[in-house]
Amino acid sequence: MKDTVDNRLIGRSVARVEDPALLSGRGRYIDDLPVAPGTLALAFVRSPHGHADIRSIDIGEAQRAPGVVAVITGRDVAARTRSMTVGVKADVDCWPMAVDRVRYVGEPLAMVVATDRYLAEDAADLVLVDYAPLGVVVDPVAALLEDAPVLHPSLGGNLINERHFRYGDPEAAFDAARHRIGIDVTYPRSACTPIETYGVIASYEPGEDAYDVTANFQGPFSIHAVVARSLNVPGNRLRLRTPPDSGGSFGIKQGVFPYMILAGIAARIAGVPVKWIEDRLEHLSASVSATNRQTRIDAAVAADGRITALDWDQIEDCGAHLRAPEPATLYRMHGNMTGAYDIQNLAIRNRVVLTNKTPTGLNRGFGGPQIYFALERLMDAIARQLGLDRLEVIRRNLIPADAFPYRTASGALYDSGDYATAIDRAVAEGGLADLYARRDKARAEGRRYGIGFACVVEPSVSNMGYITTVLTPEERAKAGPKNGAQATATIAIDPLGSVTVKVASVPQGQGHRTVLAQVVADKLGLSMAAVRVLADVDTMRDAWSIASGNYASRFAPAVAGATEIAASRLRDKLAKVAAAQLNISPNDVSFADGRIAATSNPDNSLSFARVAAMAHWSPGTLPDGVDQTLRETVFWSPPELEAPTAEDGINSSLCHGFIFDFCGIEIDPETAEPRIDHYVTMHDCGSILHPAMVDGQVRGGFAQAVGAAFLEEYAYGADGSFQSGTLADYLLPTVMEVPDPVILHHVTPSPFTPLGAKGVGEGNCMSTPVCIANAVADALAPDGDAPDIVLPVTASKLASRIFGDEPTPKNPVPETEAGPVTGGRKLTGEGRAVVKASRTEVWEMLLDPATLDAIIPGSHGVQKVSDTRFKADVTLGVGPVRSRYKADIELSDLDPPNAVTLSGQAVGALGTGGGHGRITLTDTDNGTEIAYRYEAEIGGKVASVGGRLLDGAAKVVIGEFFRALARHCGGSARSGPFARLIGLFDRIRKGGRS
Repeated sequence: MKDTVDNRLIGRSVARVEDPALLSGRGRYIDDLPVAPGTLALAFVRSPHGHADIRSIDIGEAQRAPGVVAVITGRDVAARTRSMTVGVKADVDCWPMAVDRVRYVGEPLAMVVATDRYLAEDAADLVLVDYAPLGVVVDPVAALLEDAPVLHPSLGGNLINERHFRYGDPEAAFDAARHRIGIDVTYPRSACTPIETYGVIASYEPGEDAYDVTANFQGPFSIHAVVARSLNVPGNRLRLRTPPDSGGSFGIKQGVFPYMILAGIAARIAGVPVKWIEDRLEHLSASVSATNRQTRIDAAVAADGRITALDWDQIEDCGAHLRAPEPATLYRMHGNMTGAYDIQNLAIRNRVVLTNKTPTGLNRGFGGPQIYFALERLMDAIARQLGLDRLEVIRRNLIPADAFPYRTASGALYDSGDYATAIDRAVAEGGLADLYARRDKARAEGRRYGIGFACVVEPSVSNMGYITTVLTPEERAKAGPKNGAQATATIAIDPLGSVTVKVASVPQGQGHRTVLAQVVADKLGLSMAAVRVLADVDTMRDAWSIASGNYASRFAPAVAGATEIAASRLRDKLAKVAAAQLNISPNDVSFADGRIAATSNPDNSLSFARVAAMAHWSPGTLPDGVDQTLRETVFWSPPELEAPTAEDGINSSLCHGFIFDFCGIEIDPETAEPRIDHYVTMHDCGSILHPAMVDGQVRGGFAQAVGAAFLEEYAYGADGSFQSGTLADYLLPTVMEVPDPVILHHVTPSPFTPLGAKGVGEGNCMSTPVCIANAVADALAPDGDAPDIVLPVTASKLASRIFGDEPTPKNPVPETEAGPVTGGRKLTGEGRAVVKASRTEVWEMLLDPATLDAIIPGSHGVQKVSDTRFKADVTLGVGPVRSRYKADIELSDLDPPNAVTLSGQAVGALGTGGGHGRITLTDTDNGTEIAYRYEAEIGGKVASVGGRLLDGAAKVVIGEFFRALARHCGGSARSGPFARLIGLFDRIRKGGRS
């Protein structure tokens, strides 16, 4: 049986079959799918606090709101579910919704089911929660201190797991080394921000006690078992489906699964299907992000720069809950801790810590950015300290080409590579010599210009057993072995000879349908138009496994590889059928141009459709040994992916690509803005199936990495408030910030995959941030100790290094200040207003509920509880979001009619506020002067709706209160910062602007 090599589709950049639908707006995303009649909308009530006990939840008013069918609390959910699986042995519950305590801003604690989303959101604002705020910890190192606030009392602390590993003899290597060189590295959080956010449609069948859930979930489908167990049903009572299209993920849509549980419970309680589409504010503040990590890494180094041992100490911040599959981010790279370098001695200490931040999960690169930022910054530090060329230090430590397959100290089996040759080609073809000349010229002219390098191994096709390395060998033995990376593919032929391919891998723009059509069309000698590919998932219909899904760059090596095997098996069967019809040997059969022919006599042929249809129309004529040719399903798992050994060795991924990057960065002398001048990235991703799509994957990873390096930052206040909750605060790269990289390829096919392919697309998220950091460090300090670089590298961070501290302003504004404090963001101010009323009249107005109701901005009513206490219901807005608040106001230190202190607090969906102010009344010739000084704290979600808006918003609201009081008394404000603000707003309004 001969393969046709002429006009092969694999390896060519053919037109994508997905694009006509996607480019014409005909993609089928979750919000496009039809829903059953009567489907209701779901909205969530989320915590404004980073950490607080829930004293009570009053849902009465929300239940009575228009259109509301059900209001469901965490206790309602807990009564119908089990705690979600935690990936380590620890005495801690992990509920999909808060029950007794909230542990991060944005954590859901109630949900509302209503006839539409608008009414559900309105009713969610009416849910009244009484919180008892607790101490907050957002720094992972601080979380380990004895006096740190404890998130889970049952755990007794915030350290949820710790493991020590030792490979080779690292102690002896350090004792014998000429140098011990180490650095401390902080890697911050960043997130994926796909165009499409989370979405879930769920229904419950009471007669079957079964759930039907559609979600834009990417996998891994091991989470299906987590969701089924939490819902208290067998796996066959949870049907999980995905839409045909997904608007991007980059890892983050793995984190939708707690909402799959919650939507299922909401449908069960409401008695009808429910639908939830996450909004952008929810997605930024309450989905999942990559972990932040604190690392200490030391190297034992010989005089020539060769590394003989590494010592890692890693503190992983997984946020408020350790949700499956975490702490996978920490262990995905466990076999790759020595990177591209031949280092045989290794010590690792891993600590997993909980803090008052969002739970973490998959993010493009998934553990690689954190590892390589530390390792490649260390390589830069070694070269500096020893006075060696940076690139030469990399070269001296590389794994030699004749060592592959190469076993790392911690157990990874690197499949193929020629790292030195790839680097040599990148240096020559990427123009490093010209870049050196450009740097030297810039420096001669007094400009800050640096060159950075990064050298990384990109793992792909994760071993499902790697996460069990977090357990001790004894715990693993008790639980049973876990390993492998099973991929599935089904190919079916209909009576007309058309071919359908089904895989359990949800595409998010990568081009699954195109590549699989190439694979099958090549194998069966058909045109791509004769092959249709389906890549959505239905767990009640499709062949799938716990490893199914679109993650860990597994599509080309594993999913396309399984499809290749299925196509080969089906082809072998068809060859036997055709051989019997053509009176030739099966070895003489060829497939080409829609026909099956004798290779020795091409005129002796049959149409593919006729041969393929025989199993449908005449199954009795099939030759002996051929069971059927209708369908072939393949479950493929590579034997190289074994369970962790008793010595904690783990081949954590099947394939290991290689990336070498170098870049030139110039820092603007006026603004301190860093700019990429030239970027070269060399990739070895094995056999390239579709060059244009590989190029697109590299460019996409590079763009996301540029964002992580320069722009994107998950920022939290000391009170746990999330301060990056809009795209005005969480900045994303655009075409203006992302230059065109030089992309090069050096191919060493993988011997472990059916098509020789390795993963591609995540690698630049691992290599680019540290390459840029090394270049910035070179620009700031070409010689001597390396400056500490913490991402993102912004102009504001570099300015203080270049220009020194900012000078004190000549005319400071003493009336306001803002900064993180224990309870939230602190705001202080003062001002004056003159009203045409006597002190006694003003005093009476301040104590009159009707007057307060008239002058409080956004007031819906003021209730007098006692002579000195009031309750108010107000609506306030910050930026694009408005919310209803319940406020308590108390008067103290009364000196009628001269002075009074107002104290109060407010709680609403946007967050919390509280503070106090002193008001004094003084007679003047024009009436009564009201002077006020206040101090307030704002926390919770309000900080995530644009931290830059807080100061101005608070000033305007308080200023509007006193201006309204002045109007009510027939006077006007005449001085203070609020008078200036009010005047500005008046001028804007008069100019026709709102």
